[in-house]
Amino acid sequence: MLVWLLRLLARLPLRWLHAAGAVLGWITYGLSPAYAARMRDNLYASGVCAGPTECKPLLREVIAETGKAVTELAAVWFGRDELISRLVRCDTWHVVEGALRAGRGILFLTPHLGCFEIAALYAAQRLPITVLYRPPKLAFVEPAMIAGRGRFNATVAPANLRGVRLLYKALTRGQAVGLLPDQAPGVGEGVWADFFGRPAYTMTLVARLRRSTGAAVIMASAERLPRGAGYCVRFEEVTAGRLDEPALNRVIEDVVRRCPAQYLWSYNRYKVPAGAEPPPRKSVIRES
Repeated sequence: MLVWLLRLLARLPLRWLHAAGAVLGWITYGLSPAYAARMRDNLYASGVCAGPTECKPLLREVIAETGKAVTELAAVWFGRDELISRLVRCDTWHVVEGALRAGRGILFLTPHLGCFEIAALYAAQRLPITVLYRPPKLAFVEPAMIAGRGRFNATVAPANLRGVRLLYKALTRGQAVGLLPDQAPGVGEGVWADFFGRPAYTMTLVARLRRSTGAAVIMASAERLPRGAGYCVRFEEVTAGRLDEPALNRVIEDVVRRCPAQYLWSYNRYKVPAGAEPPPRKSVIRES
């Protein structure tokens, strides 16, 4: 049923979906005090703006952009195949081509910024890629997620031991893989490292994959363009010296600061995974 609905909505112009998403963002913000508080707290504490008063205009943008991230999935996951290329502006694909010429596997890192879904699909139109995903809490969403993310040359892999093995195998074959580097990992799969000045449980998988396979690491980001004009996708190689967890968080921060209105500040980035020892900071939120 959800897949059918998304396919139907995919026929609408992107600007209409984004307009509906902005409204959805404000409705969600108004109806969920916990969600609204986490968004405000994460944004205000980040330092990307000077304080609550100065952050208010940016907060309004964040609320609308977060809603757009939901409604645009119809077009990105289920729009016509040629729609992806038509919506994307990219002048940095040569970074990926350079890694391919070197005969190396590629590890794409896509933060929760803008339309991160379209960055993977843009790559999947051009090369085989295995994408790590975490099954959603709402089980009925998973079939749509798998169908949408598994387009073109993309293969989805669950965020468990089996999925990680699929990533290793793809990289050793010289293929590409993709994951969200700012997603909170499970206990035993991360270390505490500052992210925008606060300790965040940060995955160690990126550094482990790089050490084991020698893959090129490329940061991929996709910013929304105004009025539903599409997306600007950027590919930037991350040097080996910036792949330990604190340094990698700095790289992600640099990407976010370019377009803070489109970062997913509502994500519970600072939670303590169940069973993990919290850092010596009172600001961390324990996972329920």
